Amino acid sequence: MRTGENASRGIDRPAIYEIKVMGHLDKSWSGWLEGMSINYEDSCTVLIGKMMDQAALRGLLNKVWDLNQTLVSINQVEKSEPPAS
Repeated sequence: MRTGENASRGIDRPAIYEIKVMGHLDKSWSGWLEGMSINYEDSCTVLIGKMMDQAALRGLLNKVWDLNQTLVSINQVEKSEPPAS
C-alpha cells in the first residue's frame, strides 16, 4: 500500500464499532475493553464504542480473543468526519 492511501480510505480515523460475541460478558469488563458499552441481544454480548484507528480496533479484538469469546460480527456503525482543511 502506498503512503497516504490509508488516509484517503479513512481507516486511520476514529469510527464507532459494534462488536458481537457469543455469551454474556459482565458489564464490569467495560473499562478493560476500552470503555465500550456492553449490552445484550439474545445469547450475545454487544460491545459498542469509538475506536481511534485500526490499531485500537485490533487491540480490542485481541482482548476479546484473550477472554476466549467467540466473535459473531464486527460492524462499523459510524465514521467520524475528516478534519477540516
